[in-house]
Amino acid sequence: MRIVLQRVRHGRVSVAGRTIAEIGAGVVILLGIGSQDGDEQARYLVEKITNLRILEDEAGKMNRSLLDTGGEALVVSQFTLFADMRKGRRPSFTDAAPPEIARPLVERFADLLITQGVPTQMGEFGAHMLVEIENDGPVTILLER
Repeated sequence: MRIVLQRVRHGRVSVAGRTIAEIGAGVVILLGIGSQDGDEQARYLVEKITNLRILEDEAGKMNRSLLDTGGEALVVSQFTLFADMRKGRRPSFTDAAPPEIARPLVERFADLLITQGVPTQMGEFGAHMLVEIENDGPVTILLER
């Protein structure tokens, strides 16, 4: 799994001009599922994300987690995180999981966040989405497992 995590003041996903998911302060998680990924990777990364101390405390220091603050999460499936650009000019996505593997794992990932107590919304798997991210900081973190 590959994740681009952004601390946000606001995040929204629209499909065909209609808002399908929206959060306030928290994180937007751009989630790529690799062909070898499974429940182990999802559990590890959810535990890591829910406890990352990337949200500000009263002194303005990155010292609080989603669990500490009640922050929200917006999960957006993004197979392009597995783009291989080592050859040519067109990305290859052979390392990305096929939809029949990726879709249930993205849903499982979001369910695990909810189980951990993080209010979570999702984009629409396989749809052309417009993702609005009001990056706070900016804070952007890459995670991989």
